Amino acid sequence: GSKAERAYYHRLKALQKADEVIFFLRQVPFDLPGNVKYFVDFQVFYADGTVAFVDVKGMSTPLFIMKKKQVEELYPINIEIVKC
Repeated sequence: GSKAERAYYHRLKALQKADEVIFFLRQVPFDLPGNVKYFVDFQVFYADGTVAFVDVKGMSTPLFIMKKKQVEELYPINIEIVKC
């Protein structure tokens, strides 16, 4: 993982200590057509019951944007981009 991912990981750990985040998963796979997998950096389960899917990115490549769109069309989720 990147430095930015590590920083976000530590932010989530702090939110977990503060009881705002129950738990989170890393590198969550989504199946896309053509035997392609897309891994979202974090799936975050908040104490208020909301669930967030977060990708930590320095810059968004056209390939990333295309795959993100595909995931959001196939699954009822929205991927949040955290810029580093």
